[in-house]
Amino acid sequence: MLAKLKEEGELASAKALVVVPTTLLSNWSKEISRFAPSLSSQVFHGSQREMGQELADIVLTSYGVVRSDSSKLKKLPWRVVVTDEAQNIKNPTTAQTKAVKSIPARTFIAMSGTPVENRLSEYWSIMDYANRGLLGSLPSFVKEYAIPIQKDHDHEVAARFKRVAAPFLLRRLKSDKSIITDLPDKVEQDFLCDLSKDQAALYESVVREGLAALEGESDLFRRQGAVLQMILALKQICNHPAHYLKTGDTDVSRSGKVQLLLDLLEPIYENHQKVLVFTQFREAGELLSGWIADRFSRRPQFLHGGLTRKQRDEMVSNFQTDPTERAFVLSLKAGGTGLNLTAATYVIHFDLWWNPAVEQQATDRAYRIGQDRNVTVYRLITKNTFEERINDMIQSKRELAELSVGTGENWIGNLDNKALREVFSLA
Repeated sequence: MLAKLKEEGELASAKALVVVPTTLLSNWSKEISRFAPSLSSQVFHGSQREMGQELADIVLTSYGVVRSDSSKLKKLPWRVVVTDEAQNIKNPTTAQTKAVKSIPARTFIAMSGTPVENRLSEYWSIMDYANRGLLGSLPSFVKEYAIPIQKDHDHEVAARFKRVAAPFLLRRLKSDKSIITDLPDKVEQDFLCDLSKDQAALYESVVREGLAALEGESDLFRRQGAVLQMILALKQICNHPAHYLKTGDTDVSRSGKVQLLLDLLEPIYENHQKVLVFTQFREAGELLSGWIADRFSRRPQFLHGGLTRKQRDEMVSNFQTDPTERAFVLSLKAGGTGLNLTAATYVIHFDLWWNPAVEQQATDRAYRIGQDRNVTVYRLITKNTFEERINDMIQSKRELAELSVGTGENWIGNLDNKALREVFSLA
């Protein structure tokens, strides 16, 4: 579309501004050169950033730069502003969203594989940027659509909402063979593992203390906070006792999940294939790198939020091009969007976020255009624990997931004490 605008002389005096997460600046530059060489581009980012007098056809910048330099960007004439991974403006009250929406242009385009991550109001915020006023005010949207769809699971209102949004939404599904005929299959499989004795003892202790603390707690905010703290602790215990305790013996025999992971990696390594291993925890990523190094005599790269853009670019390039790089450990937040990692034919979710949209985004680092082999996805779940029960609850609500993708794990805090006991107690 941007190439067509240039061809028609539309980018002569007013240029295109493309706002992306920092990790995607290099990727966008490469893709422009590869697929639209007629377009010139420049990156406006970094401590020494300068715009210059003559702008390229496309100016690439990050959400952070827009937040800090919005006054400068607002003064320039833009033909079009594009936001990639537009869920970054899902919260209408943040300074970042307000800064992005303050930049004037003739056309606005929002790109996202997950326009709804937690609640339907996020969709309103993104559409309010792309098509101002279409969905009315936020309070009226919440009353008319969000509450009936999310709380009441009203399929009639959901259908009406889709009809209203449809003319302004261009959606492409990889499963649609009329869109793409050469993308291979994706096979998803859940693997259940047992708790070790150490894990079971810690698990029961945390559940007992957590449920006792919730007894008599009527303040919803404090209650939700206590439930989320318990979930955090139990996730870490299900990963490995050392992850929860922050110290002690990291022997793989103390975790059923770690043993399962290493067993699944064996044939992948033997067949010289590549795998992405996702975790939501920085500490777990460090531990995973160590366990994989001990078993396979080579430490895998670990991509996380603490790395510079240059370090991330080098890691991605190494994994894609070096045949000896087998596993790539990634933080779900830092590595879950935007990256092209099609050298991998396996994806393993070591611990789950229980948000189908976020999980799908991570899987799509490997399962995307350019992938020419089948992709196998493993999800690791600890048997007879809250992991298995919450997973079952999420799967049973998939029919509305496209619109009201569960609120991450926040909804669990709304369960009553009896339901919480059923979810968290060891079977």
